[in-house]
Amino acid sequence: MEDRRELIRQIRKIELRVGILAEGLQSGLHHSVFRGQGIEFFEIREYVPGDDIRSIDWNVTARYNHPFVKEYTEERDQTIYLMADISGSGIFGSETTKQKKILELVASLGFAAIRNNDRVGLCLFSDRVEKFIPAKRGMAHLVSILNTIIDHEPESAGTDLGAAAAFLSKVISRRSSVIILSDFISPSFIPSLKLLRRRHEVIAIRIMDRRERELPDIGSIELEDPETGEQILVDTSDEAFRRRYRALVADAGTALHHELGKNHIHELVLMTDEPYESPLKRFFNGLSGRRRSIARIL
Repeated sequence: MEDRRELIRQIRKIELRVGILAEGLQSGLHHSVFRGQGIEFFEIREYVPGDDIRSIDWNVTARYNHPFVKEYTEERDQTIYLMADISGSGIFGSETTKQKKILELVASLGFAAIRNNDRVGLCLFSDRVEKFIPAKRGMAHLVSILNTIIDHEPESAGTDLGAAAAFLSKVISRRSSVIILSDFISPSFIPSLKLLRRRHEVIAIRIMDRRERELPDIGSIELEDPETGEQILVDTSDEAFRRRYRALVADAGTALHHELGKNHIHELVLMTDEPYESPLKRFFNGLSGRRRSIARIL
């Protein structure tokens, strides 16, 4: 992590301005998925062993010849897990690193959740789960989480988002909202996210830097993968090369957005060089409406 004193100063500033987020998070996160009778219909999904048979929708079940159940939302205290990517790609950033932006988001979301009296837990992952802190309430617990992420030295530079999601699927018993903070540059992870989504709400916050979207025209440069150390020489003055690069990045982003949406995983893209408070508040304020739209489609 970067200089500890500077990070602590930054977190204190975040605590002072977190009121901007609290109202939006309370509205968005408190309409999360709980099986059984609640106050508002959420969606119809496939039956999973262990579901209450009273929630089976027999009309849909008869139509598809496969059991489906109804889910409802309920406004109540929530359990939130912050799943933070600490892999090598986090050191990249043209102005602010992705690693620092993820820390700021962990602090902001954590402070807002604690103000709402929610439980908060943490999962730090690279190509393995490096630290897991079960969810609890209270400011002392959040301070422990923030100290952990500031002090932790990653054991690996690699990334395996799928392994971390599979781990959480096994260890989280209480139905929760899992917020993934990552650039999502990882080997195949959609199957593990689908498994996690069966029982929990999954929210993807994708952290990107502008230099990942478009290369500047600065001649020949050597690019290095921060996770593998692999190096490659490229000529950024070649307009055709820059165009192909831009198209590949855009296509990859579109494909990821489609896969997440298909599996009812809400996505927000944040840039390292832009303030995140307003986009984050708008995103969580809009979650309830998007959930209702999904339910109608199904």
